Amino acid sequence: MTEIDAKTDALIPSWLHLPDIAEMLDIEVTKVRQLVKEGQLIAVRRGENRSLQVPAAFIAGDRIVKGLSGTLTLLKDDGYSDEEMLEWLFTPDESLPGTPVQALAENRGTEVKRRAQALAL
Repeated sequence: MTEIDAKTDALIPSWLHLPDIAEMLDIEVTKVRQLVKEGQLIAVRRGENRSLQVPAAFIAGDRIVKGLSGTLTLLKDDGYSDEEMLEWLFTPDESLPGTPVQALAENRGTEVKRRAQALAL
């Protein structure tokens, strides 16, 4: 759980609260918290109430975007903070094209993971 700066917040167009994700995935809120704790999702404190929220782009219908958790693991292993991971995932990359999170949603996870591996610090 991390605080993010305005630049990162501006990159991410929409957010979901944990209860909304629980409803979408048809699981308990405690399970969503567990997914965050395990690093399969990134949640940040936002808004006036500083409530935990997850980028909406991480959820596709009734599941977590395929390849997201593996990509997050690679980035974390490379030493990225939650904020750096969010910035990387939501920053357009002309060579993809689009953002890494869009590529994951479009089932182009191999390319995203290849780029994440290449970032090793």
